[in-house]
Amino acid sequence: MNTIDTSAEIVENAAIPSTQEVHCGPVQTPLSLPPALQESPKGKSAAQWAYERLINYIRNFEEGLDADHEVGMGLVGGEGGLITIQGLGYFDPDLITFYGVTERGARTQLVQHVSQLNVMLVAAPKQPDHKEPARIGFQLAKALERETTATA
Repeated sequence: MNTIDTSAEIVENAAIPSTQEVHCGPVQTPLSLPPALQESPKGKSAAQWAYERLINYIRNFEEGLDADHEVGMGLVGGEGGLITIQGLGYFDPDLITFYGVTERGARTQLVQHVSQLNVMLVAAPKQPDHKEPARIGFQLAKALERETTATA
């Protein structure tokens, strides 16, 4: 079956991923692109493409955390607050899912459409019952380094 892409889709699908960041203040680790993110996103759903890039941002954020903190996500609306990110997933073609725990210990799952995606990464205190902070970004990134699709 043939499909007809709009001119915007043609440009978007042909783009070679790149990144640029400028920081004022403490120097952060430059964002490196694993093999899965160095290729055109052509053939990937919006959800998969957002998922893979979020993994990279989370991993990079974790590199700057000390042993007393792990990656959390600030929430707006509803109860708001902070969740510690314990998992990340996607559902093609356009949903991203965050799994975690609130500051009060309640299990949380946030399902968000990629067009509404805003993520504020926060240095959250590690869970008191854990000796070491969780490093979800490093676990998720292993798939990006081995394959072209991340399915951690």
